[in-house]
Amino acid sequence: MPIDFNQIETPCYVIDEQLLRNNLAIIKKVKEAAGVEILLAFKSFSTWGVFPIFKEYGFGASASSLNEARLAFEELGVKTHIYAPAYQQREMADILRYCSHISCNSLVELQRYREMAQREGISLGLRVNPEFSDTAYDIYNPCKPGSRFGITAEELGDALPAGVEGLHFHTLFEADSFALEQVLAVFMTKFGRFLPRVQWVNMGGGHLMTGKNYNIDHLISLLADFKGRFAVNIILEPGSAFTYQTGYLVATILDIVEHQGIKTAILDVSFTCHMPDCLEMPYKPTIQGAVDEKQGRPTYRMGGICCLAGDYMGNWSFERELHVGDKIIFEDMIHYTTVKTTMFNGVNHPSIGLWNEQSGFKVVKEFTYHDYKNRLS
Repeated sequence: MPIDFNQIETPCYVIDEQLLRNNLAIIKKVKEAAGVEILLAFKSFSTWGVFPIFKEYGFGASASSLNEARLAFEELGVKTHIYAPAYQQREMADILRYCSHISCNSLVELQRYREMAQREGISLGLRVNPEFSDTAYDIYNPCKPGSRFGITAEELGDALPAGVEGLHFHTLFEADSFALEQVLAVFMTKFGRFLPRVQWVNMGGGHLMTGKNYNIDHLISLLADFKGRFAVNIILEPGSAFTYQTGYLVATILDIVEHQGIKTAILDVSFTCHMPDCLEMPYKPTIQGAVDEKQGRPTYRMGGICCLAGDYMGNWSFERELHVGDKIIFEDMIHYTTVKTTMFNGVNHPSIGLWNEQSGFKVVKEFTYHDYKNRLS
């Protein structure tokens, strides 16, 4: 039974439970076949109302802040692996309460927190910078010159600091297993001498293993071979892969305006508030029933509801003219969306809902004026 979007009050993020479960099953297969640990990166998705589904598959979590670590502990029931570019000393006691592993971004940070972490039985790691990434987008490239992320091989020298049990690198963005293979070759050249002395290697995120053409068998072989050669635990913390192509942002056309021959459908959602990656990257999302601009077809920009002049994208062509009240359904709007939203202009956050074929649609979370007010003072 397909989703009846006409029955959904907008704006609303809609998660398709079966599509989510399909992704979780693929990731679990990699986890078990390769004998590795795979963590849900909270920076990409932390809608805890659907965590009961995640719990069925046995994944851990990675955090980038105290709040994410606490949420993982309280709602997913796991202690996290945490990494941040820097930690605040006033938060460290609480951070360690919710974590099993902590990666430090610099040797100064390691020295500052090593004794405290060891006293709490936390496994210490260093984020390293292989100075290699194949991503074409600088905004997502943690290895570009001048990067603030991680310690280079030159900085680390020949000695691994006392107490370090793991190495952590992150270089990929929505990449395939062959990109990981390239990264591992560079990582081995620069940091391989330390592998006999560590217990784990965290290969970070960016592994889009639920993508349509991803070679799962190659990934499993690559990970299993690395683990067998070096007798280390391997950790992956993909973000997008967990919720890639698992849901939608459903909007309604509030008005249609035309200026200098350009028609703009003004929606009850906002690109800057609800789909920020569209403007940050930028990338153009897919809309159901629409194609890229095609001569001879009704063509529209999509305009957001906030007052930012640039809160729009376009152009899309449709089979028919659009009208006020029509639904616009943006695809693949679950990963890196709800976690990045704002309430700029006081624009309300879309509700979040879950769809499955057995019980239909249910609202997981609705947002009100009090959510906006409570963010301020």
